[in-house]
Amino acid sequence: MITDNSLPWKDHIAALTSKLNRACFAIRSINPFLSVDTLRMIYFSYVHSVTSYGIILGGNSHHSNSIFKIQKRIIRIITNTGSRDSCRQLFKQLQMLSFPSQYIFSLLFFVNKNRGLFQSNSEIHDLNTRFNHNLHLPSTNLTLVQRGVLYSGSKLYNHLPSNIKVLSNDTKLFKSTLKSYIIEHTFCSLDEIYQSAS
Repeated sequence: MITDNSLPWKDHIAALTSKLNRACFAIRSINPFLSVDTLRMIYFSYVHSVTSYGIILGGNSHHSNSIFKIQKRIIRIITNTGSRDSCRQLFKQLQMLSFPSQYIFSLLFFVNKNRGLFQSNSEIHDLNTRFNHNLHLPSTNLTLVQRGVLYSGSKLYNHLPSNIKVLSNDTKLFKSTLKSYIIEHTFCSLDEIYQSAS
């Protein structure tokens, strides 16, 4: 498993940063000549596609903050907004996922497609509680485990609204509803989804 302190993820971030800086320069150069819709298509081809690769393995790493900063810079270029302007509404306006939102979406979709890897609380004990259908979180204080795909995925899934969880058997509907929910809220950190009502 690639962890927060692992060399492969740091190397991946370094390579990704270089690619995104080049994409940022290219988008800045062509911005005056193209519409927002065209720039949006270019964004999905040259930015979204590369940031998606391997995101569930290290998207919650503190090293990922540099990726989010470049992504916001690119969004501001596309929308011709200032460097101090908030990007939250811009992501929503463009129907794009912020990097933290992209991580949340990718990880939750992985959880839903691989439910066999996860246990629910009802499989662990017979107690009839309102958290019975949540995914079981093992007791651990190890950051290494807490940042792992299984633990992080379970924790995020448990914070989803019930109306999305009930769609887990319909992959296509779950995916589209989840994406709409995440775009609507435009999470800029994991803390935001953990603090939201579930």
